[in-house]
Amino acid sequence: MKPDIHPDYHDVVFQDVTSDFMLLTRSTKTSSEKIAWTDGKEYPLIKIDVSSKSHPFYTGKVKVADVGGRIDKFRKRFGGK
Repeated sequence: MKPDIHPDYHDVVFQDVTSDFMLLTRSTKTSSEKIAWTDGKEYPLIKIDVSSKSHPFYTGKVKVADVGGRIDKFRKRFGGK
């Protein structure tokens, strides 16, 4: 790899503000806010609105639309074959 062309890749904590879920991972993003993690070290804190703990698809609260009824209604209305 060429030196001095890659961004700084470091440990950060992502916090889902809707479910208070936190995840320590690595990223190129940074923040001026810091948080103490369970290992006693401080890491930059990045707040996010949606994560796997709050997204309807991953929590099982996703609503499935009645696609079959919509298609039949469209075909009746516009004479589809």
